[in-house]
Amino acid sequence: MSRIDDVKNLVSELEVDLEKFYDKGNKAAGTRARKQLQDLKKLSQEIRLEIQDQKNNA
Repeated sequence: MSRIDDVKNLVSELEVDLEKFYDKGNKAAGTRARKQLQDLKKLSQEIRLEIQDQKNNA
């Protein structure tokens, strides 16, 4: 279940920076949010591959 925790942590960090960007106009928070979204995309792809491997080997 550590993958679920990883996703939750990324989303919670992203939420904070998105609020700062959209509500307060903090451009640095927008940059951080874009990086976090890229990290989330990468993690999602890794999880997808793990699921596919487990499904194929079952």
